[in-house]
Amino acid sequence: MKNSIKVERAKKNITQAELAKLAGVSRQTINAMELGKYVPSTVLALRLASIFDVEVSEIFTLEETDWK
Repeated sequence: MKNSIKVERAKKNITQAELAKLAGVSRQTINAMELGKYVPSTVLALRLASIFDVEVSEIFTLEETDWK
């Protein structure tokens, strides 16, 4: 799964640590998601969408390999 968390953070001009605090997770979790090493829970994905004021599908997109 691909994500645009880093892009959304840049739009809001917030750090990983600031986003982590808003989302209730560690900065390491945000970093892992940005690197594609961690897939968030539905609740966390919804929190991030709310923080960025976008739809979940604007942040997270499936890749072809996610269908296999």
